[in-house]
Amino acid sequence: MTAIEANADGLVGPTHSYAGLSPGNIASQVNAGEASNPRAAVLQGLAKMKRLADLGIPQFVLPPHERPFTPFLRALGFSGTDAEVLERAWKDAPAFAAAACSSSQMWAANAATVTPSVDAPDGRVHFTPANLVTNLHRSLEHEQTTRSLRRLFPDPRRFAVHDALNPVAHLADEGAANHVRLAAEHGAPGVNLLVWGRDAWERWEGKYPARQTLEACQAIARRHGANRPVFARQARAAIDGGAFHNDVVCVGTRTALLFHELAFEDKKATLDAIRAAAEGLFAPEFVEISAADLPLEDAVRSYLFNSQLLVVPGEDRLVLLAPTETAENPRAHAAAQSLVTTNGPIGRVEYVDVRQSMRNGGGPACLRLRVVLTEQELHSANAFQRLNAGLYGRLCEWAERWYREELRPADLADPQLLTETRGALDQLTAILNLGGDFYPFQRT
Repeated sequence: MTAIEANADGLVGPTHSYAGLSPGNIASQVNAGEASNPRAAVLQGLAKMKRLADLGIPQFVLPPHERPFTPFLRALGFSGTDAEVLERAWKDAPAFAAAACSSSQMWAANAATVTPSVDAPDGRVHFTPANLVTNLHRSLEHEQTTRSLRRLFPDPRRFAVHDALNPVAHLADEGAANHVRLAAEHGAPGVNLLVWGRDAWERWEGKYPARQTLEACQAIARRHGANRPVFARQARAAIDGGAFHNDVVCVGTRTALLFHELAFEDKKATLDAIRAAAEGLFAPEFVEISAADLPLEDAVRSYLFNSQLLVVPGEDRLVLLAPTETAENPRAHAAAQSLVTTNGPIGRVEYVDVRQSMRNGGGPACLRLRVVLTEQELHSANAFQRLNAGLYGRLCEWAERWYREELRPADLADPQLLTETRGALDQLTAILNLGGDFYPFQRT
């Protein structure tokens, strides 16, 4: 089967801010309270999308969610007009108000876990939106994410967009940030590596939360009918070092798995399991970077492993698209450049500026959801959400009109921001052909 790996990137929302809502995410904590630039953030994200589209890689746009999310605050007992609800929430329950304003859905690697049709027994592409129950602000996302994925992939004959797993701690699920698919080619049967941080019933005593449970990984594999699943435990040391998702210490595509020495709790058992699952299909290429060459602290600070590993049409070897922070970190830069000097699977490294996202703990890989699609499946997606030169231009003009150049956490209480964001999202639904009922405020 011929297939290609498309990317669906989260469009940064107008309330992009540094509120420090994510324990275990070191960048989020360090930059809490600083001023953000939502306009620069969305334009950086769009520039990255255009870069991939220009390389010949299909690129789709996932819309931001409605924020501030007043239905959540109303459910907590706040009443009045939406502006009054927001004002009262910031006065009486500021932590809940901050959660209702978060633009964290921009990190589409947490949107869902995806199984391509070639790996599913019913021949459909399967999606399970992540419930993201570990953090309050992210737990508000999965219902709108489900709606968004169903608009992007509307044909039930080709796509199965499930509901999220029950939003309970036992089934804590963080999506594709903890999933890597390896295969000889995108359209060939593959091995699905699902990485978990804790067992649902164990007593977790780590420094930071372990966000993904083994039981969530197993449930998704059963639900999707995913072929050849491999369940691997993320290293406790990696989680305590700030690798809150596996994609902070590991990335892979096709036959290549690039990982840090401290990525897995039992490295040998994990690699052996991948080899066994891949037997008869392909020979995995393991590319390991040692802690001696790149200490875990530098790996987390530079986000080398949160790069996009790309199959670029016309190139024999893979391209690693890394954040500029990797180039600015001497050890990470040396490690990245060493990847291309061998005859390994990675042929070159490029760098991209997503600094606004990085300051909240999200690199190039955090901003995208990878979806392997056949030609027929690709053409069944919502064409209005596929990035081309025209859509890129319209979205840049849209962002310049609606997004602020500076936003501090205290500015999230501004009732004018509520008006601005709704105006922006209302226009966006028309641009992306999402319908006039896409957001809750449009249905009220």
